[in-house]
Amino acid sequence: MLRRHHSLPGLFAALLIAALALTGAFLAFDSIIDRISSTVPATGQVSVAMLAEAVQARHAEVERIVRTASGSVIAYYFEADLPGAELVDPLTGQAVGPYEPSNLTRTITNLHRSFLMGDAGRVAAGLGAAAMLVLCVSGAMLLVARLGGWFAILRPSRGTTVQRLHCELGRFALIGLTLSALTGCWMSLATFGVLPDGALAEFAPLVQPSSSERLSPGRLAALQAVDLSALRELTFPYPDNLADPYTLTTTQGIAHVDAATGQVLDFTPNGLARQVHETIIMLHTGRGLWPLALLLGLAALTAPVLAAAGGVIWWRRRAALPKIRQNIGAQSADTIILVGSEGNSTWGFAATLHAALTKAGHQVHTAPMDSLAPRYAKAERLLILTATYGDGDAPSSAQMFLQRLERTGGVIPVAVLGFGDRSFPKFCGFATQVAEVLRAKGWPVLLDTWSVDRQSAQNFAAWGKALGETIGTKLELTHAVARPRTTALELSGHVEYGAESQTPTAILSFTPPTTGGFLRRRALPRFEAGDLVGILPPGTALPRFYSLASASSDGVLEICVRKQPGGLCSSFLHELPPGGRIEAFIRPNPAFRPNRGKAPVILIGAGTGIGPLAGFIRHNTRHQPMHLYWGGRHPNSDFLYGPELRKYVEDGRLARLNTAFSRVPGGGYVQDRLAADAVTLRDLMQHGAQVLVCGGRDMAGGVARTLEAILHPLGLDLVTLKSEGRYLEDVY
Repeated sequence: MLRRHHSLPGLFAALLIAALALTGAFLAFDSIIDRISSTVPATGQVSVAMLAEAVQARHAEVERIVRTASGSVIAYYFEADLPGAELVDPLTGQAVGPYEPSNLTRTITNLHRSFLMGDAGRVAAGLGAAAMLVLCVSGAMLLVARLGGWFAILRPSRGTTVQRLHCELGRFALIGLTLSALTGCWMSLATFGVLPDGALAEFAPLVQPSSSERLSPGRLAALQAVDLSALRELTFPYPDNLADPYTLTTTQGIAHVDAATGQVLDFTPNGLARQVHETIIMLHTGRGLWPLALLLGLAALTAPVLAAAGGVIWWRRRAALPKIRQNIGAQSADTIILVGSEGNSTWGFAATLHAALTKAGHQVHTAPMDSLAPRYAKAERLLILTATYGDGDAPSSAQMFLQRLERTGGVIPVAVLGFGDRSFPKFCGFATQVAEVLRAKGWPVLLDTWSVDRQSAQNFAAWGKALGETIGTKLELTHAVARPRTTALELSGHVEYGAESQTPTAILSFTPPTTGGFLRRRALPRFEAGDLVGILPPGTALPRFYSLASASSDGVLEICVRKQPGGLCSSFLHELPPGGRIEAFIRPNPAFRPNRGKAPVILIGAGTGIGPLAGFIRHNTRHQPMHLYWGGRHPNSDFLYGPELRKYVEDGRLARLNTAFSRVPGGGYVQDRLAADAVTLRDLMQHGAQVLVCGGRDMAGGVARTLEAILHPLGLDLVTLKSEGRYLEDVY
C-alpha cells in the first residue's frame, strides 16, 4: 500500500512536478546570482534617510524605493512625466544603471506559479506541490523500511543501478524537496484565502499630517532611525499634495511619516500571520538566504531524474509480473491467492491455479503477498504460494507480509504451498514460517502445508487435487514451466583446475556469438559481479544458477563451475567445446554487493565461491581495503584465480590474501584461518567492516559459528550485522 501511495502520485503528476522543479531550480539559482551581484552594507552603515536623500538629489519626482530580498535596491521615478527605474548602489545611493526586469525571469516565475493559466494554473501548481509532499513522505517511509529503520537512514542503498540512483538522489534531496513542497502547499492555500497571509490593506494615516513645507528626506528623523537592512519599500508623497506623507514598509510593519516634521504619524506592526507568511516565502524561495537557495535549487534539479528513475522502476516491476486474466477485485473475490516470488517463477504456478479456479466458477483475486489487505469482504479461503529466498528469508514480493499480518483483523481458512529446492537445508523455510505464524494467530487451516521441489509439476498437481477435494471443486492443475527469455552465448575461455584432487573445476568465459557483418558481436546483457546467470541445460526449461565473477563492462560473462557427479548442467558446461553455445539469462542479485566507501570489506569463500569475490576485487580500482579469506583443497591444483589474486595484492586492489588448503600437511579450512586471525578481524569490525560470504552451506555455517565466537567480546552478533547490511551471504 505504501509503495502504491508513492508510485501513483509520481506517475500521474510526473510532468507537473518536473515543470515545477525545473522552474523552481531556475528561480533559486537566479536568486543566488542576484545576491552575488548585490552589495549589502553592514548593519548601521546606511540609513533609509541617506539613501532617499541621494536618490532625490538626482530625480525631482521619486515614486518609491524598493529593497528586494536579495539586497538589490531599485528606485522608481518620473522624468518629464515619463516613468523610469534604476538600480541603486546601496552604499552610495548612486545609480548603477537602468533597471530592466528580465522577461525570461518574469516568464519562468509565472510558469512556476500558475503555468501561465491564471487561477486554473495556480490550482494545478498547488496540486503539484501536494503530490510532491506525498512523494516525499511516502518515499522517506519506504527508504526507512528498505534500509532497516531511521537509525539506518544513511546506510548504503542496495538494488539495481536505477534503484540505487533513485534511492541516493531521494535521500540527498529529501529535505529540500519536502521544504519546497510544504511551503508551496501553504502559499497555494494562502493565495486562495484558505490560510491567512496577514497582508495589510491600503489605509490613510490615523494622524493628519501637517501641510508645512517639506524637509529633504535626509533630515527626517523617522527615516534616519531605520537601517537600510530593515527596508522593504519607501513610497514618496505626491509632489502637489503637501499633506501627503511618506509610507515606510519595513520588516516590522508599516508606518506613515510626516514629510514636514519627520515624525511617525502611526505604525501598524506585522501580525503573527504576516510574519509566518513571510517566513514561508523565504523558506520557499531562499531569497535573502543563498545557502538555502542553493539547497533548494540542487534538490529541485533531482526531481526530474527521480521521476524518470521511478518510472523505470515501476515499469520494470510491472513488466515482470505475469498477466493474470479475469483478476477479480480483492473485496469481491471468494478466493484470494497471494504470491511470494523472487524470480517470478512462482507467479506462473499462481496463474495456472487462478485459471483453474476461475474455470470452476470461483471469483479469484491474485496479488503479491505484500498486498495483504486488513480484511476481505467476501473471501472464503486464502491460498499462499511462496518461494524462499536465501537462508529461509522472504522473497522480494513478500518482505512486508509478516508485518502486514500483524495489522490484519479478519481470519479466513488458509493453505500454504511452498516452492524450493530440497537440496537446501532450509527447504521452503519461509513457507513453513508463514504457516506457523498464521496458525499461532488462530487462522483456520484449510489444508496442511505442502511443498513443491524444483518446480515439480507433479507436486503441484497433487496439491491441487488435495485442495479441490477440500473445497469441493475438481481441480486439475496442468502446469508447464515457462521457458525464460534467454540470450545465446558461446564459450570463449576454459581454464581447468582440480585434476590432482579429483574435483574438476573450471573458470568458464562466454561472449556473445558473432553476427556476420565484419564479425561483429552482439552486446552482453547488463550485469555486475555477484549477479546470477541462469543457464538452461539442453532438453530442460529448468535453469541452473551460477554467481557471476565478472561484470558486463569486462566484455565477458565469467563463472566458476565444479563438475558435480551426475550433474546435468555442470557436466554439460565442462564438456562444452570452444565456441559451443549456451542459453542464458541474468537474474540481478543487488543484495550481495560490497558497500562503497572507505570501510574495510572482508570477503570469505571456499571453492567456486571465489567467483563473485574475485569479481569484486577486480573492480576495486579505488583501493577500498579488501581482505580475502578463501579455502581450497590443494594449492597446486585448486588455487582458483591464484595468479590474478597475487597481482591484485601487488596493485593494491586486495589488501590481504589469506588462504587455507585442506589437503596439505598442517592445512585446514577457511574458518580455521578466520579463528587464527581473530584479533585482526575484531579490529576490522570495529572500523565498520562489512563481511560477504560466498560458497557452500556447510562452509557458510562453519564461518558463521566462528565469527560469532570472534565477535562476541565486541558485543556484536550476526543477527545485528545482517540487519545493518554488514553481513551478507550468497550460499548454495
